[in-house]
Amino acid sequence: MEGLVSSQMTLISAHYRQLNSPFLPAFSLQFKRRLDISRIGMDKSPKSLKSITASVQPLETSKLGHSNNTLPSKDVLDLWRSANAVCFDVDSTVCLDEGIDELAEYCGAGKAVAEWTSRAMSGSVPFEEALAARLALFNPSFAQVQDFLEKRPPRLSPGIDELVKMLKANNTTVYLISGGFRQMINPVASILGIPHENIFANRLLFGSSGEFVGFDTKEPTSRSGGKATAVQQIRKAHNYKALVMIGDGATDLEARKPGGADLFICYAGVQLREAVAANADWLVFSFKDLMNSLE
Repeated sequence: MEGLVSSQMTLISAHYRQLNSPFLPAFSLQFKRRLDISRIGMDKSPKSLKSITASVQPLETSKLGHSNNTLPSKDVLDLWRSANAVCFDVDSTVCLDEGIDELAEYCGAGKAVAEWTSRAMSGSVPFEEALAARLALFNPSFAQVQDFLEKRPPRLSPGIDELVKMLKANNTTVYLISGGFRQMINPVASILGIPHENIFANRLLFGSSGEFVGFDTKEPTSRSGGKATAVQQIRKAHNYKALVMIGDGATDLEARKPGGADLFICYAGVQLREAVAANADWLVFSFKDLMNSLE
């Protein structure tokens, strides 16, 4: 999820040519719709939960000024293959949508939140201030969030479920790290078979009558630099020798630092943020690229 850092962003809508290499972006993929049944709760999955995958067409290589990092170096491949843990961003990475924008739209404040987010992107705004301001525009109630989870199932990015299964089969631990909300990410984790204790995200808070009262400011992801802090906490707690961060935004890139992620892979299958992609160790437009490299 990345809506607060000013950078050039391109929505993915063009076609690639087919190339026969396991490390070049994969195209012409067809994906299926999956159905998963689980129970609803603010910290549980909706009782009728469907994950929806959609076809996303990658951007033309000719439009990238930094396409050299779509070919991973030997060192990058070695780190990826030896990773003990992989941390995924959620919005515009694991999922196709930005959760807060979707919830705001459902609650009738989509335009107002989108306009505020646009203003936020024009300058440097601390994450916690931007999050509070956007939530204040629609104050989602407990009931509204429940209804949203029931009626708007997560839309998973193509290939993410297969990639997570492959990582788990290789004994690689998978985490979800997001500036979004646990109530909306728990269903995603359930679909992918990721333990809820492996989620680092924000939490919406409600009063005794279900009214919105704010968000938990104790969560590291509730403030600027929070994803980097979360990754450092994970690594310190488990003493991982190799840890990888995958995401689309600047806050994901920030996780690559001493004591944090060794490797940052920019996933641009939904949105391409050029400043982030240019500084990634590896730029991919399809999770198939990452799966091919593990085979």
